Amino acid sequence: MKDHVLDKKVYYHDTDAGGVVYYAAYWKFLEEGRTEFCARCGCDVGEMFNQGIAFVVVHAEADYKSPARYGDTVSVHTRVDSVGNSSIRFSQEITRGGALLVAAKVVWACVSRDFKTQKVPDRVRAAIAP
Repeated sequence: MKDHVLDKKVYYHDTDAGGVVYYAAYWKFLEEGRTEFCARCGCDVGEMFNQGIAFVVVHAEADYKSPARYGDTVSVHTRVDSVGNSSIRFSQEITRGGALLVAAKVVWACVSRDFKTQKVPDRVRAAIAP
């Protein structure tokens, strides 16, 4: 199983007035984790878009277990659970020092530039399949 870890420093703009990471900021961290995972596998999402292949989030769920705070360094763990005909299912976790902060599941659909569902290209499937 391929797994990718992206370490992120928590900045002030990621937090609320109390210095705790605002819940929506975690979604940015998770998006960065998926993007870096794909890049590491040789599937740059920007290049694929230029080729008429895009991936859009069609499902997202998260369980928030514990807060991160300003100045923390968190790790975004990303792995592919499955690759369907036109979708990719990811499992992700955000941790700090081994402690689970957020557990998330995200599904991407593969679409063309006009947002019509299309098959996940074989080269992408081969590169990222678990």
